[in-house]
Amino acid sequence: MLRTLSALCFILITTTAVRVSAQVYPYRDGTPGVTGYRSEVMAEVMIQESEFVRLAEAIPADKYTWRPSADVRTVAEVFLHASAANYNLYRLVGTPMPAGIDTKTMEQSTTDKAKVIATLKASYAHAKTAIRAMPDSNLEKILDWNGGKITERGVLLYIVQHIAQHLGQQIAYARSIGVAPPWTTDPPRK
Repeated sequence: MLRTLSALCFILITTTAVRVSAQVYPYRDGTPGVTGYRSEVMAEVMIQESEFVRLAEAIPADKYTWRPSADVRTVAEVFLHASAANYNLYRLVGTPMPAGIDTKTMEQSTTDKAKVIATLKASYAHAKTAIRAMPDSNLEKILDWNGGKITERGVLLYIVQHIAQHLGQQIAYARSIGVAPPWTTDPPRK
């Protein structure tokens, strides 16, 4: 009986520790390597990365080919679309695409859960590198954009909201297949 109680306490303590360690608090803990507006963008990117990766890990592998209807992306394709955006859109602020990355075929490149998660993580590493590399002096640099003009600051804003839309899409997909976003059971932030 004492052994069972000890084992249950150990499980409770370790699972709580794992859950707490999965949380990301960049507004409290900081965003190493960047300040000012780029720090605010980095904070949002770090939160989105955490939520995308945790959701990707929570969705069963056999659901990666699921889609709510024939005319929309699968679970895997949404994760890979966000990954492609992390590579493509940061080119606009001066960060070249890594060698060997083909964003044109990325969405349909795999449905393997481990490969999708690895691609997602690598794309976020690229995004964070791009934000760190971008000089503050370039934030007001004006670029051509869809027949108009935008600053590099505006490009960063566009990237964050674009990826957030796909995170919302993936949350809806997950809930449709019975998966609750893992962060919804995290303890309250303090």
